[in-house]
Amino acid sequence: MITLSDIGDPHDFLCRKIMLNKFHSKANQDRASFNQIGLTGIVTTFLLSVATAVAALEVEIAPTTPELGDTISIIVTTDEENSKPIVTVGEKSYPVFLEGDKYRALLPTSPLDKPGKITVRIQGDDRTSNIGVWLKNRTFPTQRIHLSGKAASRATQLELDKVAAFKQLVTPEKYWNGSFVRPNAARVSTIFGVRRYYNGVFAENYYHKGVDYAGSSGSPVVAPAAGKVRLIGREADGFRVHGNIVGVDHGQGVLSVFMHLRDINVQEGDLVQPGQKIGTVGSTGASTGPHLHWGLYVNGVAVDPAPWRFGEIP
Repeated sequence: MITLSDIGDPHDFLCRKIMLNKFHSKANQDRASFNQIGLTGIVTTFLLSVATAVAALEVEIAPTTPELGDTISIIVTTDEENSKPIVTVGEKSYPVFLEGDKYRALLPTSPLDKPGKITVRIQGDDRTSNIGVWLKNRTFPTQRIHLSGKAASRATQLELDKVAAFKQLVTPEKYWNGSFVRPNAARVSTIFGVRRYYNGVFAENYYHKGVDYAGSSGSPVVAPAAGKVRLIGREADGFRVHGNIVGVDHGQGVLSVFMHLRDINVQEGDLVQPGQKIGTVGSTGASTGPHLHWGLYVNGVAVDPAPWRFGEIP
């Protein structure tokens, strides 16, 4: 790669080249004509060198100042057609999908991550770029909850296995488009990321993996974005903690779960659209009262749904 620092001052560089050409020119040449041609050739070569030097991976990162719980969007433009880049952080690779004429990878963060510098490695067009992204700290509130009776139930292996399998889905098709809509009209009773004490013991590796809406029993629950229903679970079938649950695959590793429902109005395999009713608010499973729990997962990690609702994910 040639930069201005490599050749010093461009004016001095050109002058030295011109003088060298004059010294070796033949006596019978028109020196003025030669100098004009030589200067043009040198400038052209210089511009081509600079153009080659600046050709590199074009990377956009949003948000520019992410904080714990955010989804980081990495958008890469490559020079070569069908040159799919590789995006990694440490030893972990992230799925990359073509969006128009650019590629995008989504990097989830959680309240359990350490704030500070994240080094994102992007490989493409036979180049490698290491980009530092600074993950800001964020303070999450703490709750103390006492569980007893049904709310203290332990999860069955059936529900653990089925929910875990759902959260690992990464389908190539992208169903969603634009901002997500509110899944229930009620007020938010518990925000994303809350840390908790259960029966006096701090849950070290736990955070509230979604948003709770204090909807009345039977109030509608709608799909926040387009997607395919890939998970249906019922309390009667062994979903003792999640209760009646619907899982919607929005595509490309973006998933929604809706827990503690009273009614389920869709079937596995259904395609749903934003605002379409998929169930009603209930208190099934490990619940202390009627509410909707909406969890949003990106590449297997629960992220804050708020940026997705307010159009902050390009």
